[in-house]
Amino acid sequence: MKTPWSIKNQAECINSLGSASVIEDGLYCNATWDTILCWPAARAGVTIRLPCPPLPGLDPDKFGYRTCGSEGRWEGKFPGDYSLPRGYTNYTNCYTPETLDLYKKFFLNKSPAQKQMMKDVLNATRTMEVVGLWLSLVSSLISLFIFCYFRSLRCHRTRIHRNLFLSIIVQVFIRLIVYVDQFVARMQGGEIGGTSSGSSGAIYDTPVLCEILYSLVEYTKTVSFMWMLIEGMYLHNQIAVSVFSKKPNYVVFYAMGWGLPIPVTVAWCITLAFTYKRKCWYAYYFLPTIWIIEVPRILIIAINLLFLLNIIRVLVLKLQNSHTNEAQYIKVRKAIKAALFLLPLLGITNFLVMIEPDKEPVKFAIWSFTSHFLTTFQGFIISLLYCFLNGEVQITLKKRWDRFRQRRMVHNSSFRRLSRSFSVFTSLTEVPHSANQNRAQSTTSNASSLNGHGVPLLRDIMARQESGV
Repeated sequence: MKTPWSIKNQAECINSLGSASVIEDGLYCNATWDTILCWPAARAGVTIRLPCPPLPGLDPDKFGYRTCGSEGRWEGKFPGDYSLPRGYTNYTNCYTPETLDLYKKFFLNKSPAQKQMMKDVLNATRTMEVVGLWLSLVSSLISLFIFCYFRSLRCHRTRIHRNLFLSIIVQVFIRLIVYVDQFVARMQGGEIGGTSSGSSGAIYDTPVLCEILYSLVEYTKTVSFMWMLIEGMYLHNQIAVSVFSKKPNYVVFYAMGWGLPIPVTVAWCITLAFTYKRKCWYAYYFLPTIWIIEVPRILIIAINLLFLLNIIRVLVLKLQNSHTNEAQYIKVRKAIKAALFLLPLLGITNFLVMIEPDKEPVKFAIWSFTSHFLTTFQGFIISLLYCFLNGEVQITLKKRWDRFRQRRMVHNSSFRRLSRSFSVFTSLTEVPHSANQNRAQSTTSNASSLNGHGVPLLRDIMARQESGV
């Protein structure tokens, strides 16, 4: 017998219930499928219950219920309400505490139009996320290739840039895997209440693997923040602290950027595994345990802002010095400009996601679009600031393009000279049309003699081409 949540339609529900779909005597409500569970027939005035389906945000140890009215019809949300043909199933008891808080905050006591607006905002936000992630992935890959391929761009600063882009690429790639896997889970296993039924075999429906995937998401996110800290630290040391302006210690940088996030993420995973027994750690971002990994990120932002303030202070002092080199000042100003754009961007992104969104639909939409735009388009914006709008990168790409065009022009010119040479040879060896047999034989003989001279002529032409004449 199928489980109540594996039913796909009303007919399948009736067939699976068998004799439980009808009651032989007395007034009763017919068996029905409410798009989530298959409910058996119930006598008038009776409330029946079924275990909650094992879906994200629901507790399968609890029960949902529905009531058969005194008239033999399923009641709606309120006693005596028969406006819904299939009645109303109360799943409120099924929600986990975190999910129930979200439901009460954003969906309870709202009109159908407001609820639909919230759903449309969530769907539009997911579409924008996917577009932003793909754009960030492509732009970051291009930036990483540029900094790796061109030797003139290889230096200590761009070496840090490469690691920052690599961390963004890994993070974006894993997040895209999460979204693609969720889509595959819904397509293969079917949907129940707008989410996967749990029978697809995808990562989303596989215990442990799903938790590992989300652990990697948070780890790579922390890695990106760490490399942003290294960016700020390197810029600060080069401008404000001359004693540290020597060759950076990349062993320390690699340990900070890729190593330090590991114990932080492991501590968060262990705490969550022992305190939160939910499928795929659903809604983990609304739990207090999230501060285990969010506090280090906030500290990184605070330190970077302190670096930035000190850099600005040093810049002001240099401007007051009349002996300041103008070229050096321009270079410093460009670096500060990039930092001013990038550091507030990362800070606003993190703080907006952590700020509790407003329950009013319009304000919620503004928060949702703004925070997720800054989060998912982050790689693209960083690529713009550090690569595509970088003067050194533009000059390098322009030089490479100019050399390519020159080689192309030389190649085309040589090809045209060779084509003209072959045209001359062809015109010399062309056989005229004869009007009679004797004239044809004579012309053929002359042509053969001419062809004998044509081969050396062609050889001379080829020799001239090789010598560049």
